[in-house]
Amino acid sequence: MPPTLASLVNHSALKLTVRAGEDHLDVPVRWAHVSELADPVPYMEGGELLLITALKLDAEDREAMRRYVRRLVGAGVVGLGFAVGVNYDETPEPLVDACAQEGLPLLEVPRRTPFLAISKAVSAAIAADQYRAVTAGFAAQRELTKQALGAGPEGVLGALAAQVDGWAALYDASGAVVAAAPEWAGRRAARLTAEVERLRERPAPASSVVGGPDHEDRVELHSLGTGRRPRAALAVGTAAALGTAERYAVHSAIALLTLTTERSRSLHAAEQRVGTAVLRMLLAGEPDHARAVAGDLYGALLDAPFRMIVAESASGPAGEHLDELAETVESAAARAGEAVLVVPEGERLVVLAADEGAAVAACTAYAAARETERARPEQGRADEDGLVVGLSAPTGPTAASAAYKQAEQALSVARRRGRVFVEHEQLAAGSVLPLLADDAVKAFADGLLRALHEHDATGRGDLVASLRAWLSRHGQWDAAAADLGVHRHTLRYRMRRVEEILGRSLDDPDVRMELWLALKATATE
Repeated sequence: MPPTLASLVNHSALKLTVRAGEDHLDVPVRWAHVSELADPVPYMEGGELLLITALKLDAEDREAMRRYVRRLVGAGVVGLGFAVGVNYDETPEPLVDACAQEGLPLLEVPRRTPFLAISKAVSAAIAADQYRAVTAGFAAQRELTKQALGAGPEGVLGALAAQVDGWAALYDASGAVVAAAPEWAGRRAARLTAEVERLRERPAPASSVVGGPDHEDRVELHSLGTGRRPRAALAVGTAAALGTAERYAVHSAIALLTLTTERSRSLHAAEQRVGTAVLRMLLAGEPDHARAVAGDLYGALLDAPFRMIVAESASGPAGEHLDELAETVESAAARAGEAVLVVPEGERLVVLAADEGAAVAACTAYAAARETERARPEQGRADEDGLVVGLSAPTGPTAASAAYKQAEQALSVARRRGRVFVEHEQLAAGSVLPLLADDAVKAFADGLLRALHEHDATGRGDLVASLRAWLSRHGQWDAAAADLGVHRHTLRYRMRRVEEILGRSLDDPDVRMELWLALKATATE
């Protein structure tokens, strides 16, 4: 504890007497300062015990003393020491009354006690308090290190919560709570997800304070990790601001958790190399070799249906989206106890995740959030060539290559449609007609039918409408002619003209297919 006015009063060698403010002696003293200025306030920082002899003060003037004491209180002075037997034989009553009125402790200093003795006592008490804090900090560091080596991050959080007499929580890269101490603190920590997300957007290392006197507690948030993006975050909740010893404990916890995070990062990189080998073997049609390499790390993933996810980005901020997507998928899988295989490939990210698992759900939710951001008017078109994600149908190890192609096809469709996320099963369940909206398809259709449109524009026949009716009736002359309201011989003549103008035979099924798709493509305009 830092020195207080009470501890100075109880100091046997100082012989101080309390003349006013007896109820405020428990206030900490930051320093003892001597000043005979009529207005020492400009030189005060707050927390001082001011020592005076009233050399330049009219201590008998009640109004002057009220103004003097009021200014001291406003500047944060915690006590006033008045030396008797120098300029005044006794402490002047106007000064006593002013201090009592303002609640400022007034200590009478006997002549035999020099101000220097008081300053030394305060300085010695501050030094002793700092030594105790440093000693306690080193003890806390030893305990935290012991817990880190034995119990891991959970042990560090438990020891830290005990040291600060509060609670502590650890967040993963996605901002989710992965551990908390005591156990009840997990609910409190979960309410700070938005603040943790804002902290992660700042360059590491970063910290912030949430709450305060009017809240249930005061929470410090600290980012963890040495990379460009924080890998985790630490929250420390206490009833009041941290003292010196508690601050040492927090800094030690940050260092230990950062080391744990970076060690996990190295292990994660090694796991990714194994995952890359497993993926390559699966795509090469070697599922047995892939199982042997996967072992316990990814083996469970290959024993049940999985999905293949292929995500791609262009240059710019979308690269960060790939990192965020990888972190989101891995964090979701870790919380659910699922195996997930994540392989970065340049501007691509390939993921193998359990079908109907937490990782696939997290990927879908993340893509939906990016889709919402892209739709905002203020976003403009800046992210149109950003993140795109394709998801395959459920599959197994023997069909991994086909699943990869499915995910690529879904990704390609997402890119053409300006979407963030497309699932391959959605394409199979839908219609091919929306695909005809592609500009290349429309250009082909316009070129194929241009000669017929030019002929119709001269008023010499309605060949395009006749061709559409004939194809829709599968070449049935009577039904198509009835639809057009013409004689079937007239329709036969028109179809011969179509063949002459296009230079193609309508007996060829490929020609009929191309013409029908061309008519459909131009009808979508």
